[in-house]
Amino acid sequence: MKYAFFLGCNIPARLEQYESASRAVLSRLGVGLIDYRDFTCCGYPLRNVDRKAYLLSAAGNLALAERDGVNILSLCKCCFGSLKEAQYLLGGSETLRREINDLLKPRDLAYEGRVEVKHLLSVLYHDVGLDALKKKMTRNMKDLKIATHYGCHALRPSKVTQFDDPVAPTLFDELVKATGAESVEWTEKLNCCGAPLMGINDRISMDLTQKKLDSGRESGADFLCTACPYCQLQFDQVQSMMASDGATGGSLPSILYAQLLGLCMGVDEKVLGLRKNQVAMDNVTSFYNADFITQE
Repeated sequence: MKYAFFLGCNIPARLEQYESASRAVLSRLGVGLIDYRDFTCCGYPLRNVDRKAYLLSAAGNLALAERDGVNILSLCKCCFGSLKEAQYLLGGSETLRREINDLLKPRDLAYEGRVEVKHLLSVLYHDVGLDALKKKMTRNMKDLKIATHYGCHALRPSKVTQFDDPVAPTLFDELVKATGAESVEWTEKLNCCGAPLMGINDRISMDLTQKKLDSGRESGADFLCTACPYCQLQFDQVQSMMASDGATGGSLPSILYAQLLGLCMGVDEKVLGLRKNQVAMDNVTSFYNADFITQE
């Protein structure tokens, strides 16, 4: 099982713990990763500004993986949604695909629609499988309550992303349950984290974040859990900024799913980058199930 590893722009610059944690758990699961130095931006920042520039950027990445006969694994749900949208548009118009391929010719590339784009969670759930995950766990969590944040770009538009039921998704919840933790129900589960508005209208952005934090706390969650750099940055760095102004009413740490899974697999905490999360989560190891018998 091998994938072209698509990191996007944000993770290497601002959330390197997501990469290191993901590489660690995927390695233990026997998932091979191919790093492409020629991968560029997924095109998302240009999607509503210049559609052709967006599609050219996205298609170049798709064509690179397609050339080598490997599918793409994305850690970022924004990149995942952007690449899936490009596939949808190019697949629906032969004229548009020819136009984009003409622009790719100088790079000796062409996109023909033979590559799949998958998110980390999809790979873990569908390709690796819950049973295989559990067999690699040397410990699990007990009495840990997690509020799963699905994010917007993986769920919608569902006909494009085909990630999960956009109204009643379960994939992320099942992955959390595989660690022994409880996935709680919370009213703001499927709503936006507020990240798209940060830097444009900070007040509204933080209001959306505050609603998520309040809802998570009301549900009894010990942690939020994310699988997208933008959402994690919003719940971690932005929450930390909000807390310094006394705005959050108490912290609710956010843990990346790769970090949570890595803890259950016995991956070193430094590799998982737990200390790099700004909202302290020092108590996460207190939820280890002492009665769990390793299956290795």
